[in-house]
Amino acid sequence: MSEVEAGSTPSFEMTWSSTTSSGYCSQEDSDSELEQYFTARTSFIRKPHKEKKDEQIDWEKPILSQAEIEQKIKEYNSQINSNLFMSLNKDGSYTGFIKVQLKLIRPVSVPASKKAPSIQDTRKSSSRSQAVKRRTSFYLPKDTVKHLHIISRTCASEVIEALLKKFMVVDNPRKFALFERTEKDDQVYLRKLSDEEQPLHLRLLAGPSEKALSFVLKENETGEVNWDAFSMPELQNFLRILQREEEEHIRQILQKYAHCRQKMQEALATRTPG
Repeated sequence: MSEVEAGSTPSFEMTWSSTTSSGYCSQEDSDSELEQYFTARTSFIRKPHKEKKDEQIDWEKPILSQAEIEQKIKEYNSQINSNLFMSLNKDGSYTGFIKVQLKLIRPVSVPASKKAPSIQDTRKSSSRSQAVKRRTSFYLPKDTVKHLHIISRTCASEVIEALLKKFMVVDNPRKFALFERTEKDDQVYLRKLSDEEQPLHLRLLAGPSEKALSFVLKENETGEVNWDAFSMPELQNFLRILQREEEEHIRQILQKYAHCRQKMQEALATRTPG
């Protein structure tokens, strides 16, 4: 089974838990089709989630000795109800599975030709600096889940790149972030992992419980939109969408007041003076 080695292009295995969305739209398609799948309102306004808090749970992340790692792996494997075991390697590293839930609000961009990548393509280092002449955008299915088989040295940034490569997503990896999700006292807490953190190590420390720890891929929200991360066609589309939303909002307001004015005039017409 493939492993993701640190310092190299990640190779991985994934299992599907849902199907890919059929909501495609091209940046060269008509404006109406574009608006059907992508609005500025749904892309940039972050809706509050009352049940979630972006806070860090302070549970210890100790550095384990080789004997402690071996014991932890035995305990982990004894608690799982599937064949997603962890295994210790001769060099002291260990391999195992992590599950990542994709909770993306915005559509992702892929090459217009939806040809699946070959084995040779997956072994090549990903180069997203190359210009993509024509892109297709689509929404990933809500709460899509992927299982990745990785090595303990695999860092969070490599996990993100592996997920994007699997879907042939050409968006800048910096647009996305990997979060750890923890449930505690009927509250859900999210913490963004740094690029260097090792998800499998966190999985081993927390145990197999999804309430104790799970992983979520989300947009890399920093409080402000990083406009430099978008391409020129994307920015031009955003401007067109914003203009149309503004025009539609103005039209709705004018229509509302015109309707109120008409009702008042009708009411006045039915009354006699005095």
